[in-house]
Amino acid sequence: MAKVYWPYFDPEYENLSTRINPPSVSIDNTSCKECTLVKVDSMNKPGILLEVVQVLTDLDLTITKAYISSDGGWFMDVFHVTDQQGNKVTDSKTIDYIEKVLGPKGHASASQNAWPGKRVGVHSLGDHTSIEIIARDRPGLLSEVSAVLADLNINVVAAEAWTHNRRIACVLYVNDNATSRAVDDPDRLSAMEEQLNNVLRGCEHEDEKFARTSLSIGSTHVDRRLHQMFFADKDYEAVTKLDDSASRGLEPKITVEHCEEKGYSVINVSCEDRPKLMFDIVCTLTDMQYIVFHATISSSGSHASQEYFIRHKDGCTLDTEGEKERVVKCLEAAIHRRVSEGWSLELCAKDRVGLLSEVTRILREHGLSVSRAGVTTVGEQAVNVFYVKDASGNPVDVKTIEALRGEIGHSMMIDFKNKVPSRKWKEEGQAGTGGGWAKTTFFFGNLLEKLLP
Repeated sequence: MAKVYWPYFDPEYENLSTRINPPSVSIDNTSCKECTLVKVDSMNKPGILLEVVQVLTDLDLTITKAYISSDGGWFMDVFHVTDQQGNKVTDSKTIDYIEKVLGPKGHASASQNAWPGKRVGVHSLGDHTSIEIIARDRPGLLSEVSAVLADLNINVVAAEAWTHNRRIACVLYVNDNATSRAVDDPDRLSAMEEQLNNVLRGCEHEDEKFARTSLSIGSTHVDRRLHQMFFADKDYEAVTKLDDSASRGLEPKITVEHCEEKGYSVINVSCEDRPKLMFDIVCTLTDMQYIVFHATISSSGSHASQEYFIRHKDGCTLDTEGEKERVVKCLEAAIHRRVSEGWSLELCAKDRVGLLSEVTRILREHGLSVSRAGVTTVGEQAVNVFYVKDASGNPVDVKTIEALRGEIGHSMMIDFKNKVPSRKWKEEGQAGTGGGWAKTTFFFGNLLEKLLP
């Protein structure tokens, strides 16, 4: 019998171009008086723009300007960034982290090595089980979910929840309180999933199509996953407009045009500036299978202007009105999901089973509904933030805030902040913070010293 010889393919061949032309990252604090320039040059590959933007935004850096070019096989970007106080990035640990992750040693696996604050299990959180929830939102839902987990002796080590168009998407990272390890007992997992699904359906009697819980062991980039969950849920089909008179100017204006000369579709976004705006837009375009070839990002005061030259991954442009309308709706939804105004409750306490359940129960008893929430654990300390409104969606009365302070303040550190439209923040001298747009994961950046070795 004749021997058959097959061609040999080196498994490292795909990385050959990167090894021959390794990525270059430079941090420039001399060329501009007001900001730090982050320059990235590398071989082009799918999703590379999102990787870079993700690293910068997960460090809570504000991108004030950006110039993107990735035509052909090379990717060249320049980002103008500041910290949350509007200052240049001078912290050596932050600079070293950017160079390490986006440079030659970290670039090939950047998507697996996202900023540790956004990936549970990288630092002291230990093994965990991931719970993803998508359902119709209602007052007290987060309290009911956390109560189920507390009754099962399951500890929430990190979580993030967004609400949009009367829907809630939530990612929770939990472990067994007794072992601080992932919950891997099949019977326990089955019981947890069943009880959570019963809570989600609740009095609305939602079926599995509209309310569901999924479990996994591993880690993910939380913000991107929440966008993906809402996108799969088609929340963009009924985009809610901001009703408050002070917020009418915040409505994004999005247009889609055709560039005949270069064969691109051109998307222009004009809206109120806020932290992570570029990430939300690039994340949405990437998950919709569009490739960004060129882009120009700028901000002036409280206003942001972003222009993207894109094609679908199959090389096609947006030719039909239906395609254009869908992209506009999806980008509007992505911009709105992270918007939170009104009162935020920030608290810090020693971590324990049932802490999240206790806090959310107190909020519910005071007639408050959670519109967004972020929970993390560093060592033995739980750091949480909740954006709240009353059950009717109206601003919270100051008397209610004071009552909450009196009930919770004796057992944990607590702080209340009233988020206002960014124009007012600029007038009050808060330039560079991205305005009064709240960001759930504010504490990840503030804990930089503890998270970085």
